[in-house]
Amino acid sequence: MYKVLTLNNISVQGLARLPRERYEVASDIGQPHGVLVRSAKMHDMELPSSVLAIGRAGAGTNNIPVDRMSERGIPVFNAPGANANAVKELVLAGMLLAARNLCQAWHYTQQLSGEGAALDKAVEEGKKRFVGSELPSRTLGVIGLGAIGVQVANAALTLGMRVIGFDPQITVDRAWELSSGVEKARSLEDLFSRADTISLHVPLFDATRGLVNKARLRLMPKDGVILNFARGEIVDDAALLAALASGKLRSYVTDFPSRRLLGNERVIALPHLGASTEEAEVNCAIMVIDTLRAYLEHGTIRHSVNFPDADVPHNAAHRITIANANVPNMVGQISTYLGDAGLNIADLLNKSRGNLAYTIVDLDGTPSATVLDSIRRISGVLCVRDLGRAQSA
Repeated sequence: MYKVLTLNNISVQGLARLPRERYEVASDIGQPHGVLVRSAKMHDMELPSSVLAIGRAGAGTNNIPVDRMSERGIPVFNAPGANANAVKELVLAGMLLAARNLCQAWHYTQQLSGEGAALDKAVEEGKKRFVGSELPSRTLGVIGLGAIGVQVANAALTLGMRVIGFDPQITVDRAWELSSGVEKARSLEDLFSRADTISLHVPLFDATRGLVNKARLRLMPKDGVILNFARGEIVDDAALLAALASGKLRSYVTDFPSRRLLGNERVIALPHLGASTEEAEVNCAIMVIDTLRAYLEHGTIRHSVNFPDADVPHNAAHRITIANANVPNMVGQISTYLGDAGLNIADLLNKSRGNLAYTIVDLDGTPSATVLDSIRRISGVLCVRDLGRAQSA
């Protein structure tokens, strides 16, 4: 019986993917094997040694101590692309809000008093005050062409916008999905100098912190718009506010309010609504729970942010998995212990990612506790699991 701890409310449709005869799921459970989380902050949590994997029902994993989990050989899974349509729709809504000054116009109208001719006059004054622009007249720059960025770029093209993209690490799969009409920026500076509307779709780490800064904002055409549905810290708030005050920027639309931004009439701040749709919550939960279950039951890895993908059909063979530091001769040492014990390797897969490596070994026989302990004692080995023979679905 596997135990799964939930730190937030997880979609019922997702939890239904965990068979009750094989899984115990609760928000308060001792010695869990898996942890499911959405927004809960885990950096100060002490996780018991029983934890084998963590699943984030969403894309970002900034609330999870990924490096610390890597040191323990614990894969962290997420749900890339499961909420892409929800975020794409909100980005498009943000572009329209900014282009047509809709939030400011709505606020203006809510404050109107009087009636009849006086009200009509005030309405007409607002009509002149909040003149906007149409999307086909603008150029969208998309920074980060992952699942969300590609959908935003393609949708903007459909709406008639000129679109420029930048992502030096775009995957082959995403490149195939990207419309050929999206132009390639040579650099971030090139994109900022050509786009009057910029949408951010990159994760937060040292290289992207403050990516939108004073120097790059200075390159933008006048009347620019920044859309931030990625992470708040990607934008330098001080530089952004200065650009708004000078008129360089028309609007900043963000899903990450901060105290210094609130109250600025040129800032449209939303309460982190990006993935807040019923459909996205279900999609994220189903994706991450399926990957968590596959790891717990079969040792296969997909959609991990710290370990390599590793997937071998789990048939009748006895399976062990090893997470270890990516150092030379690890597979050789593992194979030696197995061979000395008279165990034949039916199948073996070894994959690496950065400083970590992961090995799946299928054996014709059953390894003893002594053999498994010997493998655990190899320098650099982080975690050894004995999964036994394949279970029926």
